[in-house]
Amino acid sequence: MTTSATADRGTAGEAGTGLGADLLAVVARLNRYATQRIHMQLPAAQARLLSTVDAHGEARICDLAAIDHCSQPTMTTQVRRLEDAGLVARTVDPGDARAVRIRITPEGMRTLSRVRADRAAVIEPQLATLNSADRQTLLKAVAVLRSLLEDAPPAPRPGGSR
Repeated sequence: MTTSATADRGTAGEAGTGLGADLLAVVARLNRYATQRIHMQLPAAQARLLSTVDAHGEARICDLAAIDHCSQPTMTTQVRRLEDAGLVARTVDPGDARAVRIRITPEGMRTLSRVRADRAAVIEPQLATLNSADRQTLLKAVAVLRSLLEDAPPAPRPGGSR
């Protein structure tokens, strides 16, 4: 879609939702678009969990459940499925020998990389239709968004600091 086509639909301010809400809605729609058009090697929830473990590093199941806004039993089931597939592994929590941390395995990283590459390949044909100015705008926007995320304060640890 060209910039002028976007302008014809109105801006976030005109819709009354604000830039943040508009950005999140577009990104969510883009994610759904890419996910719906590929055959994923694992369910979307499991791919999301792999991505979470990749982004946050080793984490306790209770922390993963808090991050994903689900119950601990639900997260335990998801972790067990990934563990059975060899995509994550449990390690002893150095701060509490009774607890475990979940880490992504090399096979988990390969699987996550394939899912990401497959999803990206879906939107490449759309990106190829953009004119040079719009491609440059998107390149700049990605850099701005990456910087925004890198500069963001870390999320509070669920249940306080550990």
